[in-house]
Amino acid sequence: MAAGLRGITALLLLGGLAAGVAGTTGFIKSPLSQKRLTQDSVELYCEAIGNPIPEIQWWFEGNEPNETYAQLWDGARQDRVKINATYNLHSTSTIYIANLTSDDSGMYECRASNDPDRNHLSKSPKVKWIRSQANVFVIERPDIKTSTTKASDKLILTCNMTTASYPLTIRGHEWVHGDKVLQTDTESTAFTSYTIEGKWEEHSGIYECVYKTDPDITGQVNVSVPPQVMAYKKSEHGNEGDTGVLTCKSPSFPPVSFWAWYRNGQEPIINGSGRYIIKSSGNKTELRILKLNIEEDTGDYHCNATNSYGSGSAVVNLRVRSRLAALWPFLGIVAEVLVLVTIIFIYEKRRKPDEVLDDDDGGSAPLKSNATNHKDKNVRQRNAN
Repeated sequence: MAAGLRGITALLLLGGLAAGVAGTTGFIKSPLSQKRLTQDSVELYCEAIGNPIPEIQWWFEGNEPNETYAQLWDGARQDRVKINATYNLHSTSTIYIANLTSDDSGMYECRASNDPDRNHLSKSPKVKWIRSQANVFVIERPDIKTSTTKASDKLILTCNMTTASYPLTIRGHEWVHGDKVLQTDTESTAFTSYTIEGKWEEHSGIYECVYKTDPDITGQVNVSVPPQVMAYKKSEHGNEGDTGVLTCKSPSFPPVSFWAWYRNGQEPIINGSGRYIIKSSGNKTELRILKLNIEEDTGDYHCNATNSYGSGSAVVNLRVRSRLAALWPFLGIVAEVLVLVTIIFIYEKRRKPDEVLDDDDGGSAPLKSNATNHKDKNVRQRNAN
């Protein structure tokens, strides 16, 4: 019912503004009351419409008995307060407060006005500031004890909420790693655990245990290991004269603090020296070798990573090919064709004398005719006798 009345009021207000009623101002979005924990942040949003476009201000009144409203400015409270406002068609404003403390609890008020005398020091505005309020309750963050326990090929992560300054109703827990929810339950206990199976060195990172309360309470468990370094490709190929690129990475936690490259595992490579360029950022490093040389650059390259828990390395084998290497298959095909043509030519050359003999055989037919004539002559002689 209240939502319906609010919608009707907004429509009437918009109708009046469309008709050009000067001095009319109204909220179309108001800030909402919220609960937050110390060290968290909070964001309040306010949107107003009017003709002309109204100005928006933020004010605060604390919970102390003698505390009165005071205007908040961008950069207040040791730069923990950030205020962003835009004035286009209508007014929008957002106030963001970081690293909350208990002193940030209180009433936050969004004020809007388009009266020309609204900020005059001696004149009172004819049209008063309209106000929309929201309570922010900042609750002391409970203490959560965390631990990691190794058991054979398992790693057990635990969280235990030991103290709280206010009554808590726990509706369940979640275990989160990055953006992935690993485990959920509906238990109401202050203790929760998660087990990592297999090689836990491959599962390092920041794990969060989330207590489903109002608001949610999160503990953090770090699984820290020395860098587990992997080569992007264990074997790289490059053509002579081109630029060779070798890459290594380490997904481990904590991040790599220092990367180093070695030639054949012994010769350190200095960034910018000779034809070498090294680019490292966080958990990734890249070695570029300009104008590859077959004799000088072929071999093994070691990438070494170091963090606060130790170091690790990987090997990349670089093979440099001649620029003519790509032509060898084509030249091989050409050679095969030439050999085949030569064989055919020799075969045809040897076969021609046989064909000449066949032609001579055809010319011996008259000899056969002569033999026949002699036979006929002998027959006549017998008849004469």
